[in-house]
This record gives sequence, structure tokens and C-alpha cells, in this order.
Amino acid sequence: MNEREPDHFRVQGPRTPRDTRASMPMFEFSIERSRELDRLCVERYGIPSIVIMENAAIGLAAHARAMLSSGAEPSVLILAGPGNNGGDGFALARHLHNETIPVRVVKTQSASAYSGDAAINLSIIQQMRIRIDDAEAFLDSGGDRSAVLIVDALFGTGLSRAIEGLAGDLIDYTNQARQQRGARVLGVDCPSGLDVQRGEPLGDHVVYADRTVTFAGYKPGMARVEALEYLGEVHVVPIGAPIELLEELGRSIEARFRE
Repeated sequence: MNEREPDHFRVQGPRTPRDTRASMPMFEFSIERSRELDRLCVERYGIPSIVIMENAAIGLAAHARAMLSSGAEPSVLILAGPGNNGGDGFALARHLHNETIPVRVVKTQSASAYSGDAAINLSIIQQMRIRIDDAEAFLDSGGDRSAVLIVDALFGTGLSRAIEGLAGDLIDYTNQARQQRGARVLGVDCPSGLDVQRGEPLGDHVVYADRTVTFAGYKPGMARVEALEYLGEVHVVPIGAPIELLEELGRSIEARFRE
């Protein structure tokens, strides 16, 4: 399997504490260990899950700002799928809106279908009167040609099937906007449709991101050269997990490449 050297994980852009402090190691987490990390943050350490989502959104907002061209009108389109990945997108919309950045959200399911932290963050941006559209109506209207940054918050690292239907159409729309008019694409945790355990597409619909912001640590498939065209630059943002838990569940990137 072709893999990148560990230094290639350190890329340009807004730096996280892990980027700037050499004493802090970079970790890799399997998809199963990533779920366990989230669970133990809540159950062992008492960190509310919505705090984890908020930390993720704060990190995403820094990268979204960095990707907006200084010479262009900074308009952002956020594609929000089901579950917590969509919730990350809703929370990100709030932060960007509060910075007076024009933002539009497109969701793939009805508001009543969201639950937990995602539903809370959706309710907040509804009260803030941020523009929210359903995916079908958005696509039928021809999309949004003004967005210079498209945020892919459709599906996260837990996806194990090919993407079809409206979500697949949104992915095609995203890739066309990137190719035809130069829109930049930010992947939330991973590009939708990419199996980041193996570094391979799950089907025909896969997002091509310019930058991927993943949470807590890298995923095994991100080391594959073949995944680079989908991932773009890869950055890690912390979610507030205790360092002891990162060390317990994670695998040191440096140690991996020494093996």
C-alpha cells in the first residue's frame, strides 16, 4: 500500500495546537476507535457531546475562513446530511453567520428527522433566520452559483455504503461547481463517499475536497496516496478529548512510519 510520509500530514493553513507544538504527537484512529473516543469523552470524562460538536465547529470555522479568497465575496454553502455530520454543518453555519459571512445551508432530510445535538444546532440557526433549503428544492432551482466555498457535511467517517439519491446529486453538484467555476470544497471529517478506513471510494459519488478537516486524529486510509485526490490538504482539529484518552486509543503517526 502506498503511503505518505508523516511530514506530509503537516500542511499549510491555520494551525492547531498539534501543528505548532512539537511535543504533542499526532494520532491515528480506526473508525471503531474514533467512535470509542467520542463515547468515552462523554461516559468516562463527562464531556457533553454538544461540547464536542462545538469544538469541531470552532475548528472548522477557522479553516473555512482561511479558504475564503480575500478578493471574492465570501459566500459559503453548507451541505448538511443526517446525523452528527449535519450537526457539525449547522454549528459551523452559526459561527460563520456571527462573523457576518453570508452562509446558506442545504439539508438532506426534514427538520423533524434530526435528533440530539444536530437537532439543537438546527433549531438555533432556524431561530437566527439563516437561510436553510431542502436538497430537492435547491437542486431543482439550479443550485447556488454565488458560493465560493462549499462545505461537505453530508456524511462522516462511519459511512459504509455507496451514496445514492439526493445526496449523490449534491455530490455531483459540488464536484461540478469545483471543476467548472472554481468553487473550493471543505470536507468535514472526511470527503463524503470516501472510505477513510481503507482510503477507497465507496461508490460512484465521492466528493473531491480541496481541504479535509478531520477530528481528533487521522484515519488509516488517509495515509494512502490514492486517497489524496479526494482529501486535498488534511488537517486535524481537536475536539477537547483528554490527552490521556488520545494516547490510550490512538496510534502514534510517527510510530506507525517507524514500523
